[in-house]
Amino acid sequence: MAHKAGFVNIIGNPNVGKSTLMNAFVGERLSIITSKAQTTRHRILGIVNGEDFQILFSDTPGIIKPAYELQESMMDFVKSAFEDADVLIYMVEIAEKALKDEDFFNKITNAKIPILLLINKIDKSSQNELEDQMIYWQEKVPNARVVPISALQNFNIKNVLDNIIELLPESPAFYPKDQLTDKPERFFVNEAIREKILVHYKKEIPYAVEIETEEFIEESNIIKIRSIIMVERESQKGIIIGHKGAGLKRVGSEARRDLEKFFDKKIYLELYVKVNKDWRSDQNQLKKFGYKE
Repeated sequence: MAHKAGFVNIIGNPNVGKSTLMNAFVGERLSIITSKAQTTRHRILGIVNGEDFQILFSDTPGIIKPAYELQESMMDFVKSAFEDADVLIYMVEIAEKALKDEDFFNKITNAKIPILLLINKIDKSSQNELEDQMIYWQEKVPNARVVPISALQNFNIKNVLDNIIELLPESPAFYPKDQLTDKPERFFVNEAIREKILVHYKKEIPYAVEIETEEFIEESNIIKIRSIIMVERESQKGIIIGHKGAGLKRVGSEARRDLEKFFDKKIYLELYVKVNKDWRSDQNQLKKFGYKE
């Protein structure tokens, strides 16, 4: 049997369930998931292998109208998803009507590659509502295959996978068959810490934060990690640390537990907070953190 391989890129509005979907495919929590918008900042590759196929899934940031340099860079990741996709997944949720950016929507309806339009969160809808949505989206994006799913409940995911394999081009594998992602260990350390900040802090704080892992030393029975939480202002530093360091301690202990599961090893995690003024609008800083080429 011929071997198939290709890039399957997932795009959609913020909070439609893109990260949940990719994690369901890969079987690992590669993308962080919270109820806050703009949780995903990078384009994250997750690799799914079979005997005769390799699927390279890309989770991308939710589509927004950018307000500052960091968000511009996030939307560049989405644009790149159109350029190398063999199959494009456009993900919507029940009752949604269109992408927040008309240019992106026009790109989808005029795309020359196969489109899978996934209606997510159908566990929150009635049968009549779902049928109306199926008709609506088939008319709106006639070049797409429309498939109802629940990424959280793992409903119809196997059907989507079968559709993807059918649409993939014949190709040898791009990566070794035992590889799960193209991201280094430090990336997942940073994301685990950032997830806890998204969960526990409100308003602007999570969006003003970036993580840099300065040290990652793997020994036979433990991984020693030292990471810096960057904030934009001195007042944000105090909020992250919390009263008598309680906030920082909570972030560290919860991230450590997740990392021990992820790496299947004991973790020693040191966290520090540092002010890095206006990093979200600084081209050099964005390049350093992997948002710009």
